[in-house]
Amino acid sequence: MILKLISNVTYSLKQLSVFAAVCVSCAAVQAQESRIGFVSTERIFREAAPAKVAQAKIEQEFSKRDRELQDMAARLKAISEKLDKDAAVLSDSDRLRRQRELTDLDKEFQRKQREFREDLNQRRNEELAIVLDRTNKVIKQIAEAEKYDIVFQEAVYASQRIDITDKVLKALNK
Repeated sequence: MILKLISNVTYSLKQLSVFAAVCVSCAAVQAQESRIGFVSTERIFREAAPAKVAQAKIEQEFSKRDRELQDMAARLKAISEKLDKDAAVLSDSDRLRRQRELTDLDKEFQRKQREFREDLNQRRNEELAIVLDRTNKVIKQIAEAEKYDIVFQEAVYASQRIDITDKVLKALNK
């Protein structure tokens, strides 16, 4: 009877090890059949036609304000240099008046510069969101057509073997 139990346990262990081997084999086969892709969002924003169009649109939209800020900065510099040059011959009241004017102009410049940066960042984020949305649709189309199981857009490292950025760029640049 003990021999029969030992025999049954040995037989059960053999079945279990065969079952485990089959499971491992199935997992390995399944892992080999999985398709993984990677897309570099940085490259999309740098090289895709919609991203370049968005960048040109933003530059055109903000170029006038940028020139105004540059002119204002040059005016500030000129006024400051003139004040430094004339300070020795100015009366105390004229020097203080000019310093106040310079300080007020500098505050206005800093306010306009801050508003410009905030507006520029907001518009850039809006345009990039549109590009990203379009990119995600293209990625989804490619993933479904080529039967990818998952596509990553952010990774510390991605092999060229799984990088599908060129395919996405080609689709976006049509």
